Amino acid sequence: MGKRRNRGRSQMLSTMTKKQKKHLRDFGEEHPFYDRSGVSKKEAKPQICQLSESSDSSHSESESESEQEHVSGYHRLLATLKNVSEEEEEEEEEEEEEEEEDSAVGDADMNEEDGHEDGSVGETAVSEAAETQEHMSLADNSKEKDGEEPPGVSQKSSEEFTDVKHESLFSLETNFLEEDSGGSCSQRTSQDPFQQHVNKELKEKEIEAAASSPPATQQLKWPVLGHLVFSSKFQKMETFKPPKDIDLKSLHLQKPLESTWAKTNSQFLSGPQKSNSYFTPLQKELFLIMNSYRDLFYPERTALKNGEEVRHVYCLHAINHVLKANAQVLANNSRRRNQKLGVGEDDDFRDQGLTRPKVLIVVPFREAALRVVQLFISLLEGDSKKKIVVSNKKRFQGEYGSDPEERPPNLKRPEDYEAVFMGNIDDHFRIGVAILQRSIRLYAPFYSSDILIASPLGLRTIIGGEGEKKRDFDFLSSVELLIIDQADIYLMQNWEHVLHLMNHMNLLPLDSHGVDFSRVRMWSLNNWSKYYRQTLLFGALQDAQINSVFNKHCVNAQGQVAVRNVPMTGSISHVLVQLPHVFQRMEAQDLSSVIDARFHFFINKILPQYRDAVMSHTLIYVPSYFDFVRLRNYFKKEELNFTHICEYTQKSGISRARHFFLQGEKQFLLLTERFHFYKRYTIKGIRNLIFYELPTYPHFYSEVCNMLRATSRGEEATWTCTVLYSKYDAQRLAAVVGVERAAQMLQSPKNVHLFITGEK
Repeated sequence: MGKRRNRGRSQMLSTMTKKQKKHLRDFGEEHPFYDRSGVSKKEAKPQICQLSESSDSSHSESESESEQEHVSGYHRLLATLKNVSEEEEEEEEEEEEEEEEDSAVGDADMNEEDGHEDGSVGETAVSEAAETQEHMSLADNSKEKDGEEPPGVSQKSSEEFTDVKHESLFSLETNFLEEDSGGSCSQRTSQDPFQQHVNKELKEKEIEAAASSPPATQQLKWPVLGHLVFSSKFQKMETFKPPKDIDLKSLHLQKPLESTWAKTNSQFLSGPQKSNSYFTPLQKELFLIMNSYRDLFYPERTALKNGEEVRHVYCLHAINHVLKANAQVLANNSRRRNQKLGVGEDDDFRDQGLTRPKVLIVVPFREAALRVVQLFISLLEGDSKKKIVVSNKKRFQGEYGSDPEERPPNLKRPEDYEAVFMGNIDDHFRIGVAILQRSIRLYAPFYSSDILIASPLGLRTIIGGEGEKKRDFDFLSSVELLIIDQADIYLMQNWEHVLHLMNHMNLLPLDSHGVDFSRVRMWSLNNWSKYYRQTLLFGALQDAQINSVFNKHCVNAQGQVAVRNVPMTGSISHVLVQLPHVFQRMEAQDLSSVIDARFHFFINKILPQYRDAVMSHTLIYVPSYFDFVRLRNYFKKEELNFTHICEYTQKSGISRARHFFLQGEKQFLLLTERFHFYKRYTIKGIRNLIFYELPTYPHFYSEVCNMLRATSRGEEATWTCTVLYSKYDAQRLAAVVGVERAAQMLQSPKNVHLFITGEK
């Protein structure tokens, strides 16, 4: 019997390409490239995971689940993966070796570009692939009371990956609005911001005028957010100020959010809850902008200070948008059934996009995705006794949760580092979430999902590039709400992935994916979806690259709002050591020539001052990896006595470099900013500091300067610090020295400016 089962597994796995096996191991789902039908008609027994107060289930429940999975589960899994045509299979078999090589090279490049350690997935045999799936899908049921694996463990059923029966349960086209669900369409649709936004009809003349005309701008000052810049290219620009009191009913929240939000957000509220105290002051102003469906750029979101406040409020807006959109579709389903109208007989039923995904949430780590999903569950459930159904919850917690014991003990890192890198920090993931009334379906196929949660790298590997055979970005065609959280971290990962994503947003799909065109909104058919997409961008700093994405790719017809507060006191005020800071301005003709101008200025003006042996123990801080490689090659060519540390350096190499630098055996140490971001090591033995470019994060400047205290041996009088800057570094300069001093340094006829910190 066992041999027959193994023979069947080998035959079915032989029909899968190695890319399909690898994708199945990494994400537990099919690649959307093969999910063309959108809704599978195959019947299968669903796996529904009830949300309980305790995340751990009883032993009896685990046994019952494993018994259900044991029944031909492996064959169901393979049967659902076999949905490519015979021609494609033959072609893939012929080019299997070529694809394998491309996959290996692509994965290596992706890991290197991402900027930090990431486990590579090698080739595996057929039996190893089966074992990997068994361990991944049976993580919660893998052991009995005696600590050994239960007998008869088999592959988890196909519902874990395709959820076949749930396709009909969560399909918007085959469901109708329940009267007792509290999701009926509001009678105040004319005042509902959602209805006003999606029902707004743009004209072709307005689109043409917006493409050629500059935006109209106006500045306002709000009590908490500070200076706001309202801008719009469409019609007359409208601005508003936040009211003192907010009534929840005036926000047009979809049920049950009015009742669940108070409990979900209670951790941030102090004092007795009143009608106007369901939001913190920051949340109130942020949500008013979000609820007006304007694009928003908020560059003061920090993991240590207000990160969770911001996450709560944008999750409220996202779930509110999805509930309203789905309620509209379900209500129209009921109207069409009652009126017995034919398809396309009434334009009032146009309530969908070309594809189902409406919301895309981009977060950097799995821990952030875990918190977002937990907030969705909390917002839909609240304190009601009737629990909502969350399918695949156990598997999600196993793959996106973290084990506290895995974190190495006794690591002394700054508080902001601990806040950013807590939990599961894997940055290669994506997951679809389908929401319908009292149920949430995790790991839904992309074209059956309402919300997509992913990292830039997870999206980049599925979008693919020009010339790749298996690439898909149709699921981005009808995204109505794009949320990019912690955008500053993507600067430390790979910003190209974000740009690649933005270039593929709201393009016309290449396949119909089973859409009913009589239900598609006209502005979606006209390829105007990008003018109706709301983009919410959150980060911890003002940066030129982030500003460029917001200004270039956010063209919402409702307008844009950007928070533009200038730092009055820079991070230089947090330097605790007595140190002279010499800021040297270099001249550059234009932005494209800054990189070369900085390099030549450094090797001709700065480096000769430090070649003397007296100027040993010199740390050169380099923000850009490309500049680091250029300097490293120059130092090798000139045969300078140096060592280097970057984000790709192995632990042994890091230890040797730190030791040689501390002992003075190496005069120079080249250090990249991304290494400091991911490791936060204290470099000992620094006597001279050179900032090849101003740091991306302002507080990195004071952190690096304060490293001089690590080995203080009465050498304070000889310490030096040199900083290079140009007129194109205005934002970073203001964040370090303050806006007033930065303005003087940029306009002054003098090119050298001196600051002294730590004076007694």
